[in-house]
Amino acid sequence: MTSQIPPPALPETPTALPGFRLWPGLLDAAAQGELLAQVQAGLDAAPLYRPTTPGGRPFSVRMSNFGAVGWVSDRAGYRYQPTHPMTGAPWPAIPAPLLSLWDALTGWPSPPDACLVNLYQGEAKMGLHQDKDERDLTAPVLSVSLGDTAVFRIGPAPDETGKSGATSTVRLASGDVCALTGPARLARHGIDRLLAGSSRLLPDGGRINLTLRVAG
Repeated sequence: MTSQIPPPALPETPTALPGFRLWPGLLDAAAQGELLAQVQAGLDAAPLYRPTTPGGRPFSVRMSNFGAVGWVSDRAGYRYQPTHPMTGAPWPAIPAPLLSLWDALTGWPSPPDACLVNLYQGEAKMGLHQDKDERDLTAPVLSVSLGDTAVFRIGPAPDETGKSGATSTVRLASGDVCALTGPARLARHGIDRLLAGSSRLLPDGGRINLTLRVAG
């Protein structure tokens, strides 16, 4: 029997940052396995690659995308585009379980058109940044974790003077789901490190993060 995405009534854990929503363990082991299989099938069509920053520095994570458009980075800058930068092919469709999660948890009236896939392995991490390449910065960002636990760092967006508040960390385990909404939509966030070996979900270890966005 195919497992179902849990209903949105499942407990949500309060966080210290208004608008940062967290549902620990929302996906059970069966749902994680089914979602991973769909992600792997999508990556067969849109292989992971290592992008570079506009300054030419390679990312420590490997990336791909699903959806009508995908987020890319290279010397031309940060942007969304409809094709894979290595293959030139359109991105695969966003897996149905992710669309179900979006509908159940965000309450946003339109579906996401982009799903960024990040693979963290070894020493890979992500520096503090804001998600602000989207046209409507009020639309939520929904994130799903699969695999090893990550130490996720988050802090409020800079105020009008450019000052930033203190950051804090939370551990995101396999099956956890979180969202940046409302006042936390432009929160600074990143991944400090992985806790290697904390999950056996990915055959080669590491963590896959799936980030759903409304890009256009």
